[in-house]
Amino acid sequence: MLFLGIDIGTFESKGVLVDQNGTIRAQAARAHKMLVPRPGWAEHRADEDWWDDFVFITKALIAEAQVKPQEIAAIATSAIGPCMLPVDAKGRPLRNAVLYGVDTRASAQIEALNTQIGPDRILATCGNSLTSQSVGPKILWLKEQEPQVYAQTAMVLNSTSYLTFKLTGEYVMDHYTAASFSPLYDVTKLEWSDALAPDILPLAKLPRLMWSTEIAGHVTAQAVAQTGLAEGTPVICGTIDAAAEAVSVGVAQPGQMMMMYGSTIFIIQVVDRPIRDARLWYAPWLFAGTHASMAGLATSGTLTHWFRDQIARDLPKDQAFAHLYQEAQDSPKGANGLLCLPYFSGERTPIHDPQAKGAFFGLNLTHQRGDLYRAALEGIASGTAHVLETYAELGASPHQVMAVGGGVKNAVWLQAISDLSGAPQILSEKSFGASFGDAFLAALAVGAVRPADIATWNPSAGRILPDTVAAYTRQYPLWKRLYAQTRDIAHELDG
Repeated sequence: MLFLGIDIGTFESKGVLVDQNGTIRAQAARAHKMLVPRPGWAEHRADEDWWDDFVFITKALIAEAQVKPQEIAAIATSAIGPCMLPVDAKGRPLRNAVLYGVDTRASAQIEALNTQIGPDRILATCGNSLTSQSVGPKILWLKEQEPQVYAQTAMVLNSTSYLTFKLTGEYVMDHYTAASFSPLYDVTKLEWSDALAPDILPLAKLPRLMWSTEIAGHVTAQAVAQTGLAEGTPVICGTIDAAAEAVSVGVAQPGQMMMMYGSTIFIIQVVDRPIRDARLWYAPWLFAGTHASMAGLATSGTLTHWFRDQIARDLPKDQAFAHLYQEAQDSPKGANGLLCLPYFSGERTPIHDPQAKGAFFGLNLTHQRGDLYRAALEGIASGTAHVLETYAELGASPHQVMAVGGGVKNAVWLQAISDLSGAPQILSEKSFGASFGDAFLAALAVGAVRPADIATWNPSAGRILPDTVAAYTRQYPLWKRLYAQTRDIAHELDG
């Protein structure tokens, strides 16, 4: 009995075939690009970047494992989100998908909705303030800026919803994802609602709501022809990639937190009550009666990619990160007094400022590239520490922090986050991420495993303990002041 998990990330898609004992029988990956047609915009092509990746990876996994498609007992997908993808009456994409909080195009719509409804009322009903992470304002942007596309829209999907539709013909979405569609989702009633904003979109154009491990449908004959999967294979509702990643490292109980090192730092903590605070995000967790509090930076891995592509062009691309890592290690903690604001795409939690700007501050003629790269990593770590401070202020500091994602291979980055936040981090044996969590959710959905079995599927493999660093004690307060004292200048740069 095998379980297929596939995750679509910002820059790469990954998939695994896992057996009932948690052994990975095959794994595959495929890279794609994030499109940035204008500053502040971020897009994917639903067919080329999502569905084609799913098809490619599925075929690669079946071939590598040398198994029959009928041996796959259930399928689960996850993908970046929340995204906004309008489709026509036949489920065909009408434009590129608008990505999650790194896309800040709907700032004017956020302002208008806050004025119209009131921020307090939105927070009370939706559990979240309107930010660049919110899908509702992006749908309103579509209505106002691309009315011809809006007029043809039969359904608005998220990335995972689109994959599920391609596999099953069903339009569904999990509650965890739906909570990001503010102001169109009521977190108390757990249902779509147009009570706050009746003019954004008819509710009939939003998918049917489910819990993540409910069976959404079964693989259709049309999907079989494209993927090689077996017709009738169960497909679960699925979820956003970060939630599946949290599952992959055993985040399940209140007080357990996932720290995902990916294109962004994304944080999920399971909590024992709804936490409604404008600086963070709230959503029902993946199962009925459970809750989650989330946070996320706007640029993390994307900043390291920018640094490699712009500041390290002299290095072979396939070796650049290894060289930069060594250069950063050679720079002392504190990067010789250099500060970096990592707000290269604005910032999400806790400041929610889409007009924030990236900056290196304190440069002099003695600084080298390694100092700049370390400063960038420490800037990301400072942003993460700022988030954990926010949890502490709300009386919700985590009991355990589980680190996962490609960035855990970077020991400088990993240690900087523990040092600056004061939080130990637990590393798991497998860091393949969301697709592994997808496979576990698929197994859970058909009763092949129990929730506690994730500890056997992916046991702990080590800990990162924080050190007290004099340079950080001195520089972290200066880092926070740097944003506060340059905020007005950053906003004026936008004209």
